[in-house]
This record gives sequence, C-alpha cells and structure tokens, in this order.
Amino acid sequence: MSEKYEKALERALEKIPKKVVSGERFEEPKPQILVFGRSKTMISNFADLSRRLNRDPNHVLKFLSKEMGTAGTFDGQRVYFQGKFYQDSIAQLLHIYITKFVVCPICNRPDTKIDKSCRVITLTCEACGAKSPIRPI
Repeated sequence: MSEKYEKALERALEKIPKKVVSGERFEEPKPQILVFGRSKTMISNFADLSRRLNRDPNHVLKFLSKEMGTAGTFDGQRVYFQGKFYQDSIAQLLHIYITKFVVCPICNRPDTKIDKSCRVITLTCEACGAKSPIRPI
C-alpha cells in the first residue's frame, strides 16, 4: 500500500466517533407537564406521546387516570388531570404503561399492537410475531 493511502486511512479512522450507540431506535417519550395552582395538571404533548407509542390516546388516558386516581379530560391535543402531579411521577407511570402495553416481552421491540379476540386481549408483536395476553385496564 502507498504511504498516501495509509495516512488518509489513519485520518479517516481518527474522525470516526469513539462512542458506540446501542442501535435502539425507540426512546421513551418525555411528558411536558404544566401545573395550574393546586388543582390542575396538564400534559401539553399528550397527543404526540400517544402517537409515538402507537396507542389510542383514550387507552393511555384511561391507564393514567386509573393509576393516578383522578379524572382526566382529553381535548384532542392535551390532557388535563384534576390535582397536582409532578413530572417524575407521571414519567414513571408512562414507563409502566410502556412496559405493560407497548414493548414486546419476548423481543423488547415497540412494534406491537393490542388485539382483542373473543374475550382475550393480547399484545401482538409485529416484529417477532409473539402474542402475549395482557390484562385490561
């Protein structure tokens, strides 16, 4: 090999980043929380959260409302909850929702959908084909 080629190769190798990414394309979405006084909490990016999770917003709302023990209303873009809730607690509940209703328990991919056949609700993975029964909310 020529010296020019080797030097060019060394320069190219130096420019390659040292940090190796995991290759995982799914990141848990972060809720944007606004608290109004002592009585109302709003998630301003709720429609975007539901879309990124590939879930019906009413399904996510039903889970959060039940876990938080309060009423929630969805206006098409944002959701409002009665009571004061903090970012960390809502993010933790969202993580639990993702673990139970979004990520496949077999291959850990988010490419799933919720199916209902007869009276059994299953989480069907479109990546590996696994079907896992889930409890209704």
